[in-house]
Amino acid sequence: MNQNKDFAHSISLLVANRPGVLVRIALVFSRRGYNIDSLVVSPTLNPEFSRMNIVARGNPEILMQIIKQLEKLVDVVHAKDHTNMNVVEKELALIKLSCSSEERTEILQLCEHFKASTVDMTENSMIIQITGNTDKIDAMKNLCSKFEIVEYIRTGKVIMLRGKDKT
Repeated sequence: MNQNKDFAHSISLLVANRPGVLVRIALVFSRRGYNIDSLVVSPTLNPEFSRMNIVARGNPEILMQIIKQLEKLVDVVHAKDHTNMNVVEKELALIKLSCSSEERTEILQLCEHFKASTVDMTENSMIIQITGNTDKIDAMKNLCSKFEIVEYIRTGKVIMLRGKDKT
């Protein structure tokens, strides 16, 4: 398969809130040889439906075929590729650092610069919470790598169209 690994697509789906929907959607990607880089499933205002935000990398033509196949699934109300659209995209990451009291000041300065916050602190560790776009979180993680990163966890992207249009 000739996939361009550098081209990420942000896809949102409105789906019926039923057991097995996630498996059927993942199978559509799997059958085409695509890995899902990020997946967020959340409730909507209507409890009968859920919103899925999926990020996958690859050939745009094949991803368009995947979206068309997703729209044919009974439990999918609609599927849209929001790549290069006017959207708000956010992620959240927690970074646990092992740090001495001497390193703490520098870490707190990083947090201030990136508008991150500390959500836990012990004598020899800190947990930082950061929200923002992918580049911001990547930059914070890269700067934290000079310290000992004990643990790192990150959500997938949540996506919402700007303005009055519904995602």
